[in-house]
Amino acid sequence: MSEQSRRSRAPRPPEGFTPTGTIANAADRRRVVFATVVGTTVEWYDFFIYATAVGLVFGQLFFAPLGANSILIGFATVGISFLFRPLGAFLAGHFGDKVGRKAVLMWTLILMGAATALIGVLPTYEAIGVAAPLLLVLLRILQGLSAGGEWGGAVLMAVEHAPKAKRGIFGASPQIGVPLGLLLASGVMAIMTAIAPGEQFLAWGWRVPFLLSIVLILIGYYVRRNVEESPVFAELAERKEEARMPIVQLFRKHLLLVIVAALVFAGNNAVGYMTTGGYIQNYATNPDGPIGLERGPVLWAVTGSAVTWLLSTLLAGFVSDRLGRRTTYIIGWVLQLGGVFALFPLVNTGNVGLLFAGLAILTIGLGFTYGPQAALYTELFPASIRFSGVSISYAIGAIAGGAFAPTIATALVQATGTTMSVTWYLAGMTVIGLIATLLLRDRSGIPLGPDHEAEQAVSPIRGLARA
Repeated sequence: MSEQSRRSRAPRPPEGFTPTGTIANAADRRRVVFATVVGTTVEWYDFFIYATAVGLVFGQLFFAPLGANSILIGFATVGISFLFRPLGAFLAGHFGDKVGRKAVLMWTLILMGAATALIGVLPTYEAIGVAAPLLLVLLRILQGLSAGGEWGGAVLMAVEHAPKAKRGIFGASPQIGVPLGLLLASGVMAIMTAIAPGEQFLAWGWRVPFLLSIVLILIGYYVRRNVEESPVFAELAERKEEARMPIVQLFRKHLLLVIVAALVFAGNNAVGYMTTGGYIQNYATNPDGPIGLERGPVLWAVTGSAVTWLLSTLLAGFVSDRLGRRTTYIIGWVLQLGGVFALFPLVNTGNVGLLFAGLAILTIGLGFTYGPQAALYTELFPASIRFSGVSISYAIGAIAGGAFAPTIATALVQATGTTMSVTWYLAGMTVIGLIATLLLRDRSGIPLGPDHEAEQAVSPIRGLARA
């Protein structure tokens, strides 16, 4: 193919593009932010509705023959999907750095929606035997592949469109998709426990939230179709400067940075998966457990905590534009550590109001260690391999952090008979996140465009001169 024909097929810089790597038109920026929020909310709703269902019904419906270990195995299937997120991140990173952020985001949305809707019509163990849990795990793996590719593309679409001084708040837009997804998943489940209480919920009520994904995916697809490609990628494509093998370059030149960045996220993700992974929902509603609360009130408490998580995530993005990403993170780790030690003493009271208070306190720290992440990650990696860098770091951090956090928490309580063991596990993960943050220089405001690859290649890890 001739150079001229290759250039003609490359994405053109969007109207209003400036050499600084931003979109000058405020209306276009708002459209990008809206599309990012809607798309990530739909993706994470689909991802979290599974974890919520594990804690409430999947143990009985799909893993019943395992007896007392049914919940433990159910939570393990939540973690199994994380093992496939790096593969999704590898594929999305490669194609995101080669063909663009937008195309990858469209496919991740479709894959997640299809897998979620199919879970909604899946026969149970009673109907088809061992094929039921096997098919459930397969569909969960497809969710993991999609989630592995979704986050990096959404982050870059938001931050690479942002003005330099507002990357933190723009980057918070994909981040609030997590609490919004949790809010929507818990809220819909809570509504269904009222519409179809007791045995009706087990019979059919749990399926409705999964089937609702079909409508949400159509909305997300429509919104994402109408946004421009990232201006940084458009400029790379116009110059034909996309990396030929972005993943190879990433691991050859930036392996240590990937590990440190992954540990930053692991410290947040392990703690966050106490709710997004369904652990608290199961712990608080288990009729054989120490609390035995009704499903509905617990789900509403989790839904309420998603609101405080959303607000603190937005606030953290805003604060990071003033104080820098690193300082905001440090504040967040301190707040998160306090929330970890407050969580179970409040949950174990058996009072729904105090359970909500414990979750709300925890989510303040979670927001401050999640809100700045999009801008932080985007500013860590050079433009030509940025999609690969942020996606793979995020996926590895998810495995090290939240993948098996509910399973570990369940096993710790079974082994020790006390939730204090879970508290110390979560505190340890928080400290790991803090140490990883302290190893990084603050790169707030660094130019993101391809003209500044040399500056971007200087290692942000303290004590290293160049990646």
